[in-house]
Parts: sequence; structure tokens; C-alpha cells
Amino acid sequence: MNRVSGKVALVTGAASGLGKAIAMLLARESAQVSATDINETGGEETVEEIGRQGGLALFLRHDVASESDWKEVVRATVKRFGRLDVLVNCAGVYPSLSIAETTFEKWRSVMSINLDGAFLGTRYGAEAMKETGGSIINISSTAGLIGVANSAAYSASKGGVRLLTKAAAVEFARAGYNIRVNSVHPGVIKTPMSAPLVNDAVAGKALLDGTPIGFFGEPDDVAYGVLYLASDESRFVTGSEMVIDGGRTTC
Repeated sequence: MNRVSGKVALVTGAASGLGKAIAMLLARESAQVSATDINETGGEETVEEIGRQGGLALFLRHDVASESDWKEVVRATVKRFGRLDVLVNCAGVYPSLSIAETTFEKWRSVMSINLDGAFLGTRYGAEAMKETGGSIINISSTAGLIGVANSAAYSASKGGVRLLTKAAAVEFARAGYNIRVNSVHPGVIKTPMSAPLVNDAVAGKALLDGTPIGFFGEPDDVAYGVLYLASDESRFVTGSEMVIDGGRTTC
């Protein structure tokens, strides 16, 4: 119950799905958590649940595509808890659109949240961590490893997150910052974002058929991977990609 005891974590997209599961697990393992999201109601509910379980958390409204928001949430986290040790860039969107259906406006919207948000988090998170060290964990996707039809913008954004992670890992290590940077690549996880596909009879069956383990993942399956990367157990791990997909990318 104390794998990240004494650490301060900032988790984006914490109002629901993966972000909520990650924030709650880190809190259960004794981290102090800044839970951020553009969804104020859901974010406050996450913080209330953490409090009911005996944890300590702060909710901050946060548009991850906004540089000024990033500066403020990092500042507010350090002001409240004294430091920042773990940053989880989890907030994201998943539009299922063909290339023909993807307007340039929609393309830029996806990039601003999924990729620009991860870049801004990495930049300002590292600024807060460079004197004390820490762990930055970027949530990518199996779509950042393999091509997925009707997901060009999403796949491109998550592929960008993968290589942003590797570049940052090398840069920070060579600068002597003691900041590790890793990416996590979930497969099909049962979250509100994936529900339209998972619950569709045809699409859901196709996704399940492409998952060798035979069932879809739960948010905690990803959260436990993040917990490992957030903890000192992974002190020799940086620039890596943790795939949590039930074997989907092995086919």
C-alpha cells in the first residue's frame, strides 16, 4: 500500500476512465495527487472518492492544450504539496474517422490534446522535477505502434507521443536531470471513451477476436503498469514502451 509513499503525482484526464483509475491507485499507494481535467464535475468526484478512501488529492481544472493552464497546474501542485515527482499525461480524445472524414480542424484538435498536451506536460513537468528527479509517464496507445483504419489522426498523435517520450528520455538523462520518461500503450480497455466500439456488436466482436487473451482490459490493468513506472522499482527504466494489450500487437 506504500509503493509511491512520499511522492506527489499530477494525473491529467482524471475525471474518468484510465486517468481516474490511475489517480485513485496512486493515492491508494500513498501518493499525494493533483487530479486534473477539463470536466470539473468528474474531477471533483475523483478527488472526493480518493478522500473517502483516506487519500489526499487536489482537483485542478485543466485544458491540456493550453500552455497557460499547464504553467498554472504545475505551479499550484508544487505550491500545495511542495514538489512534483510523477506526471502522468493521460488526457486524450479518440475520434473514429476516416481520412476523408477528418477535416484539418479536427486533425489539429486531436493533435492539440493528444500530442501538444503531452509535450507541454513533459516540458513543464520536467521544469518542476529537474532539481529533484522524477518520472514522466505518457499514455500512448497500441495505435501508436501499428496502423489502425479510421484512426489516422489518433494514430499519428499517439505515435508522436511514443517518440516524444524517447527523445525526452535521452535528453533528460544526458542533462543529468534524473527524470525518467516512459510511454504506456494500452490495447482495448473498457472505458467511457472505448464504449461505443466495445459495445457495438460487430465492432466489439472484431476487437475481441483481435485480442488473443480473450477479454478486454480494465482501467486498473493499465493503472498498475503506471504505478510500476511511477515507483522507484523502475529506477533503471527510461525511454521504454510498456504495452498492455492482451497480446493485440503480437498478432
